[in-house]
Amino acid sequence: MTRELMDRTGAPVTVALERAEPVSAYTVSVAGERVGRADFLDVPDAHERVFFHTEVDARFAGRGLAGLLLREALADSVREHLTVVPVCPLFARHLEKHGDDYVAEGGAFRRPGRADLALVRRAVQGPA
Repeated sequence: MTRELMDRTGAPVTVALERAEPVSAYTVSVAGERVGRADFLDVPDAHERVFFHTEVDARFAGRGLAGLLLREALADSVREHLTVVPVCPLFARHLEKHGDDYVAEGGAFRRPGRADLALVRRAVQGPA
């Protein structure tokens, strides 16, 4: 998945999906430079996607890039029929405010639990 969009300034940006194991990410690039990412884990047996970290380079603050990442990631999750688990505070706040709209668009989400946090910890730290 790669989408060409515009940020709040009208500048073209690219949002792309970068698959990797165990952590994948949606990335945002400006003029070919990757300037942000939303990291996630897919839980295949559960058909869930756990979003756990989002960041955008401070040089690009105020341009709406984190919002573009979030919206594209959620739209992709709907298309893939995945339940979103928002460990990332940005995703959690968005779904707290707009969860009903997300569900109306065909999305599904649930609150994270201890097992989700442990899954993220293991993925980020790697094998012991």
